Amino acid sequence: GPLTTDVAPGYDHITSAIGAAMIGWFGTAMLCYVTPKEHLGLPDKHDVREGVITYKIAAHAADLAKGHPGAQIRDNALSRARFEFRWRDQFNLGHLPRLAVPLDPVRLHAVRRRSRFLQPLSVREMTARRRAREIPSREPASQMSREARSLGVPRQA
Repeated sequence: GPLTTDVAPGYDHITSAIGAAMIGWFGTAMLCYVTPKEHLGLPDKHDVREGVITYKIAAHAADLAKGHPGAQIRDNALSRARFEFRWRDQFNLGHLPRLAVPLDPVRLHAVRRRSRFLQPLSVREMTARRRAREIPSREPASQMSREARSLGVPRQA
């Protein structure tokens, strides 16, 4: 794989996926996955799965960079599902939904209730998401906040 850096033994699948997204963007027709054990040992079933998933994401990023309409439609649909807290749609639109479903917030609710460490993180995250949803309704897109104008940000047409 096209490693972008050599300082991450055990994470070669990630460093090469960055390079794979780049060469995919420039027109490479076929990407060959790399496993976390690349140059360290023989991969097992888990390593192969990690490599394939990582490269599926890299290929999708390359398709987005090339302007592939199908990739953009899927990406936009998933972004909208995240913004609207539609968990099931997020799982179904993502790569390998069966791996994301165990992260379902409803299933994690019991764990968060029992864990004092996770609960504050969850509350902060949800508060930030709720506030992000309120922003468009507070101020029309054509107007800018006083803070932005005071920082010298130019008005958008």
